[in-house]
Amino acid sequence: QVQLVESGGGLVQTGDSLRLSCAASGRTTNRNTMAYFRQTPGKEREFVAGFTSLTGNPFYADSVKGRFTVSRDNEGNTINLQMNNLKPEDTAVYYCAVGVGARTNISIRIARSYEFWGQGTQVTVSS
Repeated sequence: QVQLVESGGGLVQTGDSLRLSCAASGRTTNRNTMAYFRQTPGKEREFVAGFTSLTGNPFYADSVKGRFTVSRDNEGNTINLQMNNLKPEDTAVYYCAVGVGARTNISIRIARSYEFWGQGTQVTVSS
């Protein structure tokens, strides 16, 4: 089992920055995939950014490239999401997720492939 605790959400204005953090405990390992997803009411959970142990390189959704930066520690215990130049369309509940083992650059984006989820943190960007 892996437990995930998120922090860092809030209410900001367009153009502001926020940093989300997610702490993992339990059966953590750097061989797991760690990622952030987000969800708005009535929509499916959407991939934002993450790492797969296959390459160690970060992956991003096109909608956040150049604005968001994802980072993690080497042990697989934390994943952070630095969000800059926030837009109203970034408003959502953000979830961190851990998937056992590696993911490809395709499967890393599929929410149902992850076994463990954080409680979610609300990010609201006002215009």
